[in-house]
Amino acid sequence: MDERFADVGRGVTLCYETFGNESDPPLLLVMGLGMQMVGWHEDFCGELAGRGFHVVRFDNRDAGRSTHFPGPTPTLRQLLSRRFHPNQYRLADMADDATGLLRELDLAPAHVVGASMGGMIAQTMAAHHPDSVRTLTSIMSNTGSRFSGQPALSLYRPLLTPAPQEKEAFLDHVEKIFTRIGSPGRADVEDLRQVASLSYDRARDPASTIRQLGAILASGNRVRDLRRIKAPTLVVHGSADKLVRPSGGRATAKAIPGARLLRIEGMGHDLPRAFWPRIIDAIAEHARSARSAVAA
Repeated sequence: MDERFADVGRGVTLCYETFGNESDPPLLLVMGLGMQMVGWHEDFCGELAGRGFHVVRFDNRDAGRSTHFPGPTPTLRQLLSRRFHPNQYRLADMADDATGLLRELDLAPAHVVGASMGGMIAQTMAAHHPDSVRTLTSIMSNTGSRFSGQPALSLYRPLLTPAPQEKEAFLDHVEKIFTRIGSPGRADVEDLRQVASLSYDRARDPASTIRQLGAILASGNRVRDLRRIKAPTLVVHGSADKLVRPSGGRATAKAIPGARLLRIEGMGHDLPRAFWPRIIDAIAEHARSARSAVAA
């Protein structure tokens, strides 16, 4: 990996990697809760670069090799009550980080693509930093409302089970989780374990996921922000998503003016290779359509 680092201000340094020709339109990939940038598989990034994009993937704060925040993590009581310590950061802070990365790399405005929590960050970028977002693609994400896009009750126990310390047990744990939340019958076990192994070796901070979850819950319902978005928006959601139920995608598309919803039959809360052609085609076509509209 050709990892690089950028100081984006406010004491945050982000680790990032690029793919493709620097003269092509920039496309920023934002990963989800507890995931490192390697969650965007390098082959996925390579295919986007092959479509004519300068692709950037990065570790969010508290993930991978970007800045990790010390101090106590949110308690279960705080998570349930959504009442947090004043030092708890929010999605807006994570969106500021990503916008700062675009600024430091001189890539704004960019096509911004986010998955799960990354979709929430991308949405917040489009609402708060409209000059930095050329187009928005929100994948398997939601609006922050308690009435849409909520997990199936059967997932709470496995999701709240602490991951083992030993590497092979950790890989088994990750495989078990994604077998539950991923696309039925479409699991890429080899890819999944490879990404989990790389993440384990790069950096492992069990508390980081709880801090990022605190950012999501502390941000509350973001529908008012979503209604401010002007960037052309594509919302992608799988029909078999048990972690962020399909109602989350529908609510997102409804809240963002002019957004288009792409429903992918059989896709869960993951990005298996079987669905790459359709997702990558949709991202590329969305970007091309926006360029054509601007030219017209």
